[in-house]
Amino acid sequence: MSFTRPQPVPRTPTLPQGDTVAAYPTYLEAQQAVDYLSDQKFPVQAVTIVGTDLNLVERVTGRLSYGRVAMAGAGSGAWFGLFVGLLLSLFGGAGVSSSVVFIGVALGAGFGLLFSVLSYAMTRGRRDFTSQSQIVATSYAIVCDSASAAEARSLLLKSPTGLGRARPAAATAAAAATAPAAAAPAAPRTPDPRWTTPTGEPRYGAMRPTTEAPVAAPQPAAPQPAPAAPAAPQEPTLPSIVPPEPGQATPPTPPPADPYAPPRQDD
Repeated sequence: MSFTRPQPVPRTPTLPQGDTVAAYPTYLEAQQAVDYLSDQKFPVQAVTIVGTDLNLVERVTGRLSYGRVAMAGAGSGAWFGLFVGLLLSLFGGAGVSSSVVFIGVALGAGFGLLFSVLSYAMTRGRRDFTSQSQIVATSYAIVCDSASAAEARSLLLKSPTGLGRARPAAATAAAAATAPAAAAPAAPRTPDPRWTTPTGEPRYGAMRPTTEAPVAAPQPAAPQPAPAAPAAPQEPTLPSIVPPEPGQATPPTPPPADPYAPPRQDD
């Protein structure tokens, strides 16, 4: 029976070399896939599990109070006192009584309670809960050497887990909706009749500018309004002459007023 020598782990953190043969959403499924390869006598020393998109998850387990802190400190101190008491009773000789164990438990519980309460009081209530931290990956890929990648992929196709679960259709549709739309092709430009002939050949002798601007279609001129007719000059109004009655002297006729004379001072 031959044993293969495991590959040495590199001292500096480096990414594995090879091809990705499968990807799973959980570590348990990736572990089952590697276990299946091992059961099929595949050289699993060429396989690496790589977690991508790492996330730090802190799970809150409960609320802290002085009572819980005191009980936890007393319990841990009692276990340490029991250990010390057993060591003293076993290796202390004949002069050491069995009551040392109980004394060690009592002293350990007291010191543990005191230290835990003091450390909790120093936090001043900034962290009144207990938690556990874990590093969880979004996806776990199975990376294999290029020489054995095809064989590993064919074996995993027959495994219960397969090559991993495909992305959901909703996620694929959402990714397609958020992707930027492709730019529509630009419409072909119409050749300028000033520089080209109707057949598309250039007109010789015409100076073509370096930056060709699009030719704007001629727009019909807006009708201009007709000029207003000049106002007719007003004729001066003459005073009406009343004929005198019979036997009455005719008053002298005042000279007609000049409409263009300047105004007088007494007016």
